[in-house]
Amino acid sequence: MDFLANENFPLASIKRLQDAYHDVTSVIEDTPGAKDREVLTRAQQEKRIILTFDRDYGELLYHQRLSAPPGIVYFRFDPSTPFEPADILLELLRIEKLSLIGNFTVVERKSIRQRSLPFKG
Repeated sequence: MDFLANENFPLASIKRLQDAYHDVTSVIEDTPGAKDREVLTRAQQEKRIILTFDRDYGELLYHQRLSAPPGIVYFRFDPSTPFEPADILLELLRIEKLSLIGNFTVVERKSIRQRSLPFKG
């Protein structure tokens, strides 16, 4: 799966996902300081799912009605280790009936919920 890790996503988790053969690019490595709108545009152009700890993407998509990328995974917790986000995501990817494509996925330690993305780009 192709991901775009937002600037706040831990580098250790990016590396762990890459080691698990996922194509992950990183805002912090490629375009540090990029604005959320720029990250959305890049994810659309590169057809990548955004990985983030930033809740502002919900505002941009559902209230400002910007075009959506293929998917967004919003981690709504403070990681206890820099590897925890990757470990949780790898577990989610094993769930057959769970699709990150076309959804805004909110991940908490003990729950997950999804909402269809509006205005797919």
